[in-house]
Amino acid sequence: MTARDVTDRGADPGTPARARVGVGVREPDYQLTEPLDTDMAGVFRDLPPEALAYRDRARAFVRDEVLPVIDGYWDRADHPVHLVRRMGELDLLRDGVDVPGFPPMSLLAACLVQAELHRGDGSVGTMAAMQGGLTLRSVALLGSPEQRERWQVPLARGTELGAFALTEPSHGSDSVSLETTATAVDGGWVLDGEKKWIGNGSAGGLTVVWARADDDGAVHGFLVPQSTAGYTGETIEGKISLRAIWQARVRLDGVVVPADARLPGARTFKDAARVLQATRLSVAWGALGHATACYETAVHYTGQRVQFGRPLGASQVVQERLARMLSELTRVQTLLMALTHLAQTSGLRADQASLAKYTATRAARVIAAEARDLLGGNGILLRDQVARHFADVEALHTYEGTETVQALIIGRGITGHSAFV
Repeated sequence: MTARDVTDRGADPGTPARARVGVGVREPDYQLTEPLDTDMAGVFRDLPPEALAYRDRARAFVRDEVLPVIDGYWDRADHPVHLVRRMGELDLLRDGVDVPGFPPMSLLAACLVQAELHRGDGSVGTMAAMQGGLTLRSVALLGSPEQRERWQVPLARGTELGAFALTEPSHGSDSVSLETTATAVDGGWVLDGEKKWIGNGSAGGLTVVWARADDDGAVHGFLVPQSTAGYTGETIEGKISLRAIWQARVRLDGVVVPADARLPGARTFKDAARVLQATRLSVAWGALGHATACYETAVHYTGQRVQFGRPLGASQVVQERLARMLSELTRVQTLLMALTHLAQTSGLRADQASLAKYTATRAARVIAAEARDLLGGNGILLRDQVARHFADVEALHTYEGTETVQALIIGRGITGHSAFV
């Protein structure tokens, strides 16, 4: 008997079948993960072949290698590191960063990959965003030729795990106020401080550590192997979101690094912000992936779930809610395609990048909540997909700039006045 069998063991075998409520009743094995055509406005109709190839590769990876296993990892709060390496083999980690020996990857292709990975699972999408969007991009944008030669290919292939350590226990949205210190010594630097919510920060590999020089207050980035003495990564437990990626509290206790560990292109906090701004668009596409998965699941479920003698999808109120979800989804698709085109042709301002994340994650939360409710009690079960997305989109809504921070960046662009303080 499976978990979907419902049996009334106490019923009289002689009772008519209609009266023996629950006897022999098997809940349908709902099929909820098949991609649907959600492109009502035709914004994806003429994708370039290169971008389409990356999207299809990511979609196949999610279908064949993520969805069959991810519920177990998520439930156990276990980190499937092998999926990072597999994404490297499939060239799904670079987030559009140019790496010698790898084919060109357009920004649009990178964004489509992020959408597909998050459509499968938020933890897997975050692994790729951490590896390519933050760690690899830091090395590519700010590193020396020697640093790029040493680290770019291993990070792109997933043979070295990458982490980006900016956020601190007391400094999240105001990360510009970071307190981790870098003290210059003969031949290098000594790093002291703490970081929090660092994806891959306890998994082994390389961490980009952001610290403030204790002499002149300048902000620097450092490449710190996690095996370095004095570096401790403690996996944060008790999360209800992104449970299949290890995020860590990192302690730096007299960590000594050589002079060539410093990223020469990182001289102020604005350089860290350059890396973050470059990822905001892909984060918005990740939110679109979550929203798409929730919408597709709701459509499949309401077509298969029978109540009061007919599918839920035959009800007017359900159709109205699905229409509202598709409207939100189409709005985000249209905005993100327009901003991605703008970014590829003339560049994206900070307020435009913030508008992408602000709009997409807000919409994803609304769509996830609608889908969860449409699935009723099944909406809180991992096996039916929505619960995982419902929880994970909350983290996406917060990291790399909260809703309030994005609103203030947008507001500054509108009014010309900074309201951060």
